[in-house]
Amino acid sequence: MKRFIGVDLHKKSFTVCYLTEGGERVIKSFGLRRMGEFIATLTPEDELAVEACSNSLYFLGQVRRHVQVAHLINPSQFKVITQSTQKTDQKDAELLALFLSKGLLPLARQMDDRRARLKSLVGTRDRLVKASTSLKNKVHNILLAQGLDLKASELKSVAGLERIKQMGQDDLTRLELQLLADQIKSLEASVKKIEVELAKPDHQLPGQASLVSIKGIGPVGAAVLSTVIGDVNDFEDADHLASYLGLVPRVHQSADRQIHGRITKRGSKIGRAVLVQCTWIAIRYNPRLRAYYAKLRSKKNAGKAIIATARKFLAVIYFTLKHQIIWENFPEGIIQSQAA
Repeated sequence: MKRFIGVDLHKKSFTVCYLTEGGERVIKSFGLRRMGEFIATLTPEDELAVEACSNSLYFLGQVRRHVQVAHLINPSQFKVITQSTQKTDQKDAELLALFLSKGLLPLARQMDDRRARLKSLVGTRDRLVKASTSLKNKVHNILLAQGLDLKASELKSVAGLERIKQMGQDDLTRLELQLLADQIKSLEASVKKIEVELAKPDHQLPGQASLVSIKGIGPVGAAVLSTVIGDVNDFEDADHLASYLGLVPRVHQSADRQIHGRITKRGSKIGRAVLVQCTWIAIRYNPRLRAYYAKLRSKKNAGKAIIATARKFLAVIYFTLKHQIIWENFPEGIIQSQAA
């Protein structure tokens, strides 16, 4: 007999609701170290659902081969649980099982282990870059308090960081600058090490070589976009990919009135940020993108103009990945060959 299984997963334990096609429900709880006991209760006819969280990929990896299908649920689109007035582990598991049986759960895209590891590494790089930027801002503030206006380029080289260590007017300030400079050097070295690994052919995902051939997208940008986009065939067209990255406007419609608001900003924040950064670079080299941005800039502010241009650039990325194109000269629209 087929069952629909909802799993409310936590760091050390999880609660399970087994729902039969006849409506019978059984609730059980397990410790995460007791996965074997839970797996023993599964059958090849079962359909399972668990919300996406920090250890959901591990959980799915353990149970996937023991059930007919295992779904990963997007919690941001399943507000029935987060906004429930009776939020308990048992109720959450029951709701997952019930909505699963009706085919009403918002499924999240699942990734393989390799892509998951690369995505995690990309996320770590982003955290290190932000930490380094925060410390650099602190250095600027300290020196401004001493009447010194530091150039940003001074913080990009080892020699510049060494000079900064001696800029304090007293022992305590010099100590603080020394500590900050050492931390910045360490963070920058770690970021560089990650970037070297991401650029290695062995670590590249399908389509990454095509992305690098687009003028404006470097090895790091290609690695980030590859991990975020995944298999481009999951998207029906470029508009669906734009929606996935949160680059489409919110729409409010009532009767015959329709209002378009700001972009939804759903999906990967890192993916959107990298796409915009790559768009700024592509504008400098691609006359069509530059003209498109200039036209929008004459009517809108720079922020809205670059977001709209980024969406147009994303359509180019979609086309490139969909057809496995390698560009010989992207600004001129010359294709070199089909990617292997």
